[in-house]
Amino acid sequence: MTEDMASEDIRVLLVDDQELFRAGVRVIVDAQEGMHVVGVAGDGHEAVRAVDELAPDVVLMDLRMPDLDGVEATRRILAPEAVAARARPVRVVVLTTFDLDDRAAAAIRHGASGFLLKDTTPVQLRDAIRTVHAGNAVLAPRDLATLLDSRAPAREPVPAAFGELTDKEREVFAAVARGLSNAEIAGQAYLSESTVKTHVGAVLRKLGLRDRVQVVVFAHQHGLA
Repeated sequence: MTEDMASEDIRVLLVDDQELFRAGVRVIVDAQEGMHVVGVAGDGHEAVRAVDELAPDVVLMDLRMPDLDGVEATRRILAPEAVAARARPVRVVVLTTFDLDDRAAAAIRHGASGFLLKDTTPVQLRDAIRTVHAGNAVLAPRDLATLLDSRAPAREPVPAAFGELTDKEREVFAAVARGLSNAEIAGQAYLSESTVKTHVGAVLRKLGLRDRVQVVVFAHQHGLA
């Protein structure tokens, strides 16, 4: 755990049990304009504490760590009660050496905004941090759907809250679940982008979801994709 710097930068927390890997990623992140590392953690327990102490915007979370792994740490960090207690949102990107990893799928269901392979390039890492900070996924919607479908638990009943969506909000929900941007939805539904943004906000609020990634997860969990 470490220091604070330019408050307007994207604040990044690195979580990995390998010190050499952490050091390498830290150099890459700190070299990017508009972001910096506020601290590091070597296991899941440290990660949970560091999120509360350092208030990062983005957490790069290793999945395979002793004691408390990245899946459980992600669940604790993004649990509804933990999210509600924070003054600012935090996004989690999981790091894995395996493509379409079972643990990555579990972490995404717990609220992670996607995953990166550990051999990703510095440019891809930089872009991923910016992408999740903006509330989007670092996995293409089609790939995210494949990941969730191929490792999906039994589908759950559709919550009553879904019935509270208006017809237009359901249309927007379906479009977001397919991975469409606000601009694409606006063109498809003959709406302004500001109106689409309002509908997306209503969908997230009524369903208790944090971001567009969770809309995709919700749709697949409940057979609404």
